[in-house]
Amino acid sequence: MSWEDLQTQCRGEKLYCKPLGVNRGSTNVYDVEFICDYKKTKQEEFYLLKWKGFPESDNSWEPKRNLKCHKLIKQFHLDLDQQLRRHKRRYTPKKLDKDISSFLVQKAKLRQSLKRWEAHLNQTRNHPGRIFVANEVDLEGPPKNFTYINNYKVGQGIVLDEMAVGCECKNCLEEPINGCCPGASLHRMAYNDKGLVRIRPGQPIYECNSQCSCSSECPNRVVQKGIQVDLCIFKTENGRGWGVRTLQHIKKNTFIMEYVGEIITNEEAERRGHVYDCQGSTYLFDLDYVEDVYTVDAAHQGNISHFVNHSCNPNLQVFNVFINNIDERLPRIALFSTRAIRSGEELTFDYRMQIDPVDTESTKMDSSFNLAGLPGSPKKRIRVECRCGSDSCRKYLF
Repeated sequence: MSWEDLQTQCRGEKLYCKPLGVNRGSTNVYDVEFICDYKKTKQEEFYLLKWKGFPESDNSWEPKRNLKCHKLIKQFHLDLDQQLRRHKRRYTPKKLDKDISSFLVQKAKLRQSLKRWEAHLNQTRNHPGRIFVANEVDLEGPPKNFTYINNYKVGQGIVLDEMAVGCECKNCLEEPINGCCPGASLHRMAYNDKGLVRIRPGQPIYECNSQCSCSSECPNRVVQKGIQVDLCIFKTENGRGWGVRTLQHIKKNTFIMEYVGEIITNEEAERRGHVYDCQGSTYLFDLDYVEDVYTVDAAHQGNISHFVNHSCNPNLQVFNVFINNIDERLPRIALFSTRAIRSGEELTFDYRMQIDPVDTESTKMDSSFNLAGLPGSPKKRIRVECRCGSDSCRKYLF
């Protein structure tokens, strides 16, 4: 049954359901769900209303003077003005054309669908940063066959080795014992006292873990605390699909999000890559910090990073992070800001970034990251046109 049919059924059976907005107080109260149409006479303006919890057959025309749904009226006229401009019409007619009123109904239903998806995302997330959803470009609704997850989902035949020991520090930043967790791998602390990354890309980050003696407020616990800023999934206007923008000002070197999905073997990634190529998109991220063994597939299971677009001049940078997992073939992929990012700006990273090898006292490692977010896997070298629009655009992604 549809959402509307469920509401109608509950009202008819006098059953109260909080998620549907049907309760004892609202059974006999008529709330406007959205506005379907508009007309005006010499004396008055009228709106065709869809009533919350009632089928569309009960829609009715009501005079503006009787209505208190000011936000819905304002939104209706914003959508109407946008449509009139597209049709190159300057003034609001006395009666709307059928194609315009039909579009406005679809737009209102889309907005409701996106709000429900937004609520679901915020119920699912385990991080403080809120998620918002907006589409003011077309009528595309929430993506199908996509499940929001907060952490890696381990694929068949893959086992994660958990950290056996932790540090014994009381103050990891000022008085690290044996170099704290980074010191165990002959690396230095990655963050300053404000949680901003201070090492250069290519060097690994070793955070304190569940076995450590330090508190949850330890400055060496950043990525594990999850997304801290409010973000918005929005529909881009230049044909790049969905994107992500920040709703807060972000300082340089700030942790933004992890790239999560299903961990699969490279053999499975090759098989899925052929399928995704036929479908016209893929979200395969190679994990080749030490050796090219595993791949993260975020096509159907992922977090908000699933919607982050490519740019040849990105404002996010990838770092390898190890917390409770000591298998260096399976780092957590963390995205940090490369510069200050203003509120409302889109977040992007380079799908084809290459990080110079980093020499350490113990080993020499090559960190490179390949993500095919558009048709064609990097392994297959299929040429894909880049649409990032930056001044330094390479013209082709792959």
